[in-house]
Amino acid sequence: MIGLMSDSHDNLTMIRRAVSIFNDASCDLVVHAGDFVAPFAVRELASLNGRFKAVFGNCDGEKTGLKMAIEPIGEIQEAPFAFSHAGKEILLCHIDFPVSQYVASGQYDIVIFGHTHKPEVKKKGRTLAINPGETGGWLTGTSTVALLDPASLEAEIISL
Repeated sequence: MIGLMSDSHDNLTMIRRAVSIFNDASCDLVVHAGDFVAPFAVRELASLNGRFKAVFGNCDGEKTGLKMAIEPIGEIQEAPFAFSHAGKEILLCHIDFPVSQYVASGQYDIVIFGHTHKPEVKKKGRTLAINPGETGGWLTGTSTVALLDPASLEAEIISL
């Protein structure tokens, strides 16, 4: 199982809830699609039971601090970040443009993105595109994450 989150925007309470959900679901990987905002928020991710991968979002100004905070639990890169996991080709980005181009390319099994704060799961061809919504909940008043089964390519949006 893969845990997906995005746009946590320093909401420590919701990050803790997300970590609990991911650990309860035995996620071997957790992915963050950007906009942590400050490095101190990363401390809440230290209790994850799986590996961690992330990209910077448009609100992540202190990139050096974020990189140092994430280093003990995983990695963070500039978007787009392509990697393989559980036999699937995954592309992680933040801003929703050009997600449609990435999906249409057919190069990836899974495209994960954030930025819009709107949860979304859609499939086109062989590619599953997922926006887990906003973990922080500041913009919409709703905090969400997603759980992804890479074997079946099925994802579920979970309200925190």
